[in-house]
Amino acid sequence: MDRQHQNLDLKIELYFFFGTFISASVGTAALPVVKYLCLMFNPVLRRRSVWWRLRRLFLALMLLYVFIPVIVKLCPSIQAKLVFLNFVRVPYFIDLKRPLDQGLNHTHNFYLEPEPGVRVGVWHTVPAHMWRDAQNKDGHWFESSLGSAQSAILYLHGNAGTSLPAGAALTAVLFQVLSALGFHVIAFDYRGWGDSDGSPSELSMTSDALFIYHWLKVRLNKAPLYVWGHSLGTGVATNVVRRLCDRDSPPDALILESPFTNIREEAKSHPFSMVYRFLPGFDWFFLDTISANDIYFASDDNVNHISCPVLILHAEDDAVVPFHLGKKLYHAASRSQSLSGHKVQFVPFDSSLSYKHKFIYRSPELAHILRY
Repeated sequence: MDRQHQNLDLKIELYFFFGTFISASVGTAALPVVKYLCLMFNPVLRRRSVWWRLRRLFLALMLLYVFIPVIVKLCPSIQAKLVFLNFVRVPYFIDLKRPLDQGLNHTHNFYLEPEPGVRVGVWHTVPAHMWRDAQNKDGHWFESSLGSAQSAILYLHGNAGTSLPAGAALTAVLFQVLSALGFHVIAFDYRGWGDSDGSPSELSMTSDALFIYHWLKVRLNKAPLYVWGHSLGTGVATNVVRRLCDRDSPPDALILESPFTNIREEAKSHPFSMVYRFLPGFDWFFLDTISANDIYFASDDNVNHISCPVLILHAEDDAVVPFHLGKKLYHAASRSQSLSGHKVQFVPFDSSLSYKHKFIYRSPELAHILRY
């Protein structure tokens, strides 16, 4: 064994002597080549180099793991951006002024000002039976069509999107499904999303939605008006409906697609938090930072102040907003005193259907569910 070690040490000395000779003759430019030759002809050095690289990689990942929570705590605005993800626009190269490009040939794009100097983009899709009449019509025609006695849905999208919440193709299908059921569909981008002005916050999202709701309500000529929220939009929807019920002017129904209880529980259950979920101080680093941005979306509290029918839709295989959060919200709504006397319905979709977080519109039962 000693002789083997001696032979190995001799080989290493020869390799480095050879490398030193070349470096002295050619210059430092030859050092990478020498290093490569030494590693190539010496399996022991090669194994040591691989191990060293893996160790350096591990240390770098550990430093990054510790560094991220510290940065989030020191810069709370980062956490707000991660909640809203309004800077993520998928697909990116889309002209929101042209819904026709997404197959919505009976949809009009226009802009409203919830407050002076703040402009938000809005899409209005008319019921399918009106699509021929809608061709080449201007904004005045679309606005006057709201007096047609047809029901309307105010659609509130989730994060990481625009009025195209699940991508252009998916949203076009969703709006077509609702349009085919005879609904006007009004969808808009909260400030800071899409081509709307401003920057997002829970308060501004809620106030924008309230403004659009009242704009729509006065033009409907007493036709039914429903509020539909998806994902993060369910938090906006319960905020809006709570305020409407406080004013004794509730919508005809509230529809929550893939909802959560509150933003803290959703953040803790989100797959992105899996890496840090069991880190000591997780709540302090991440969840308290969300609250520091005045972001709550407390739907489980809001349902105690809502007085209109509530319909909850949730897929069992939803990995973004876990199914158990939607079920928990339903139980909270079922116990709400303000909802006693109003229908509260929970409709689950089996995981075998693969509807996940944003494909519930594929259900052939959706028309029946909404009519019921």
